[in-house]
Amino acid sequence: MTVSVRTVLPRLLAGVCLLALASCGGRGPGEPPPIPSEQHLKPVSFSALPGWDQDMQAEALPALRRSCDSFQRRPDASRWVGPGSLGGTVEDWQRFCSDLHREFPPSRSASSASVREFLEARMQPWSVSSSGRPSGTFTGYYEAELKGCLKKTPRCQVPLYGPPPGVVTDTRKVPPLPSRAAIENGALNGRAPVLMYAEDPVDVHIMQIQGSGRVILPDGKAQRLGFAGSNGHAFKGLGRILLDHGILGPGQATMPFIRAWLKENPDRAGALMRENPRYTFFRVIRGDGPVGALSVPLTARRSIAVDPRYVPLGVPLWLNSVDPDHKPLRRLMVAQDTGSAIKGVVRGDFFWGPGEQALAKAGRMKSAGTWYLLLPRQSAPNH
Repeated sequence: MTVSVRTVLPRLLAGVCLLALASCGGRGPGEPPPIPSEQHLKPVSFSALPGWDQDMQAEALPALRRSCDSFQRRPDASRWVGPGSLGGTVEDWQRFCSDLHREFPPSRSASSASVREFLEARMQPWSVSSSGRPSGTFTGYYEAELKGCLKKTPRCQVPLYGPPPGVVTDTRKVPPLPSRAAIENGALNGRAPVLMYAEDPVDVHIMQIQGSGRVILPDGKAQRLGFAGSNGHAFKGLGRILLDHGILGPGQATMPFIRAWLKENPDRAGALMRENPRYTFFRVIRGDGPVGALSVPLTARRSIAVDPRYVPLGVPLWLNSVDPDHKPLRRLMVAQDTGSAIKGVVRGDFFWGPGEQALAKAGRMKSAGTWYLLLPRQSAPNH
C-alpha cells in the first residue's frame, strides 16, 4: 500500500499540465514534446497483451466515458497529449471519443468482445519500460469510510476541516500552516471551517492519507468529502512511524494491521499519529466520487493513478500484475488519478473502490507488474 499518496498530492493545485491531460510540452501540430530518455516504448500487437481476451472490457466503459467527457470539454484541440507524438493530439482523442459514444451509448448494453474489437481497430498498444526494465511496482488505494455527524455530539468529537479561507495550501510559495499536532490542539479554531465531525480519530487520519472518503451519518446517509489541500508539511506514513517505534514485525506493515493496532491502543495512538505533521483539508463533494486528478469520478477496479510525466491522464492502458492474494490482475484500466508517491515510468496505484472490502485489498497490495499504453493508431510515432 502507498500510505502517502492521497495527502501529499494537492489535487486542486495539480497544475495545468495534469488537468490538461497532457505532458507539459508544446502544442501541435508543431514539434511534440520529447519522450523522457528513461522511458522506452515499443509497439506490440494486442495478442501480446497477457490475458487480453479474458478481460471483461465492457466494465471499463464508464471509466472510458468519463475520460472522454473530459477530453470533449477541452478547447485546445491541437495540443499534444503525449508522450511525444505517440498519444496524438486532443483532437485525435475527441475523434476517438465521438466514435466511442456513437458505438456504445450509455443507454445500450455492450459486450466485452465488441469493446475489444472497437479498441483493436483504433488503438495501438505500446509496451513500456524504464531504462530497459519493463517491470514496475503497483500498489492500491481505496475510498475510506467513517462514521460521523453534521454537528458535534458526545460521539462525534473529531473535526473534519475545510481549508482556512484565503489560504493557499500545498504550495512552496507560502509558509506552511501549523503542524498536525498544533491543529489538533486548536491552532485553527475559528480560522478553518468545520465541515462535520467524526467518531474515531484513527479513521480520520486514514481518510486524510487516502485524501477522500465517505462520512456515514447517523441516519444512514453518506456525505462524500474530497481533497482540498494540506498544511504543507512533509508527510510521514503510519507504517514508518510504527516501524521506528519497534511496534511492527515482519509482514505487519499493512494498513489493515496498522489501523487495528491503533484502535486497540488508543492511549498511544494519538501521540504516534501526531508524528505525521501533514494535515489534510477536505471539501464537500456533490454527486459521484471520489474525484481524481482528472477531475472526474473514479471507477472502482478500472481507474488507476499514474505519474503524468510518463502516462497522460485520461488514456487507457493494459495492466498485467497480480492482486494481494497473488491472483492475476490483467485488465483494461484508465489513467485518471495521480499521487506524490506514484513516481516512475512503470508505477501505478490501483483504485479498489470504497469501504472495508476495498481496504482489505488496497491495504495489502504491493505487486510487481508491467503495463502497455493504448494510444491512437493515426498518431505518427516520434520516439
